[in-house]
Amino acid sequence: MKKLSVLLVDDRQEFVTALAERLMLHGMEVETANNGEDALGILKEETIDVVVLDVIMPGMGGLEILGRIKNTHPDIQVILLTGHGSTKEGIEGMHLGAFDFLMKPVDLEELIAKMKTSIQETRKE
Repeated sequence: MKKLSVLLVDDRQEFVTALAERLMLHGMEVETANNGEDALGILKEETIDVVVLDVIMPGMGGLEILGRIKNTHPDIQVILLTGHGSTKEGIEGMHLGAFDFLMKPVDLEELIAKMKTSIQETRKE
């Protein structure tokens, strides 16, 4: 079976690096980006199954990035990460096409389960 390819997008480098290492230990191929421009550039070059995207970032925010991803790559699943105890952006993101959202700090097993479920949903369509 093909490895799940994941793009992690978060402006906090330490978070993205730690999460990438943990996902690679679970057999996933992981790319990382610290801003929207880099994320969109990676999506032009790489085949990605799931994007894990922070909602609140300086510059281009997560919801804007989500909109651009869904406009150019509608089959890519996006899971949003929201912080600050707010679910408003997560719900808005789901209306814009995100598969789901999770609150930070994210539980690794829950994130992996959501990613696998999102891919199963894609393959059903």
